[in-house]
Amino acid sequence: MSYSIAEAARRSGLSIDTLRYYERIKLLDPPARDAAGRRAYSDDDLSWLGFLTKLRLTGMPIKSMREYASLRRHGVASAGRRKAILVEQRQSVADRIAELQGCLDILDYKISNYDQVERKVFGTASAMEEISA
Repeated sequence: MSYSIAEAARRSGLSIDTLRYYERIKLLDPPARDAAGRRAYSDDDLSWLGFLTKLRLTGMPIKSMREYASLRRHGVASAGRRKAILVEQRQSVADRIAELQGCLDILDYKISNYDQVERKVFGTASAMEEISA
């Protein structure tokens, strides 16, 4: 199956400009071209774009993504370094999750305190319940 740049953008959730940018910086190999010379993205291209999107979502810098993409072209010989890049990024994600969990714990604590205050002041679980009743 092949997809136009507009369809690839829609399916990947990326803009047409981002697809062209990813090509220009060599994150994405140039896609095949149709008879009219227009880009024709494959399912494999879309899968790779999905993976790149996940890497960006983890906060991976473009520089690291470019290194990973370059290594990918070397096949199995580069598997060790690609794994190391992912292991490093995984640790970064785990650290961020732990940091966010600490933030969530503080928010839960404060919300619980406000619930207690509302019970004392209004005698109900929530002042909003009292107001909306």
